Amino acid sequence: MSDIMQMAEGRLGRIIAIRLLPGTDLLHGLEEACRRANINNGVILSAIGSLDGVRFCDPIEIAGRRAKYGYGEPLQLAGAIELTNASGIICHDDQGETNLHVHVTLSDRYGTAHGGHLVEGTKVLLTLDVIIAEVEGVEMGRQMDPDLEVPVFCPRPAEPAGK
Repeated sequence: MSDIMQMAEGRLGRIIAIRLLPGTDLLHGLEEACRRANINNGVILSAIGSLDGVRFCDPIEIAGRRAKYGYGEPLQLAGAIELTNASGIICHDDQGETNLHVHVTLSDRYGTAHGGHLVEGTKVLLTLDVIIAEVEGVEMGRQMDPDLEVPVFCPRPAEPAGK
């Protein structure tokens, strides 16, 4: 039987509580919080608040791609948007640079639900509350998969300290 997953085991460490202020780009604010807390192995436990428009992507069929799917141009919603949830993983690339993968669940002024992969250009409207947890014992890597042609999560056990 072929292998069906990559897996590593760890535990939750420090918990960081963040309030992002009006006008902050949501993705950049999360990256800055991770940088200040020195977290590049973690998870977004909860994020709620209001947004001044939103930009996100969903998978679409793309002719000529090996996997036949990928992400096209971002979808955009204008005006006041409620962020009912954001979740994601705080990873890093092979050079150690923080790389976030965040998905959002949204509600517009009519209560219509939307969601997808968060991209730059989404600004906080009134406030945004986030709880992040550091993951210990797991290297939360993320790198481009040549077959799928998208960045993928590559967890592996962390090397013991001092090695």
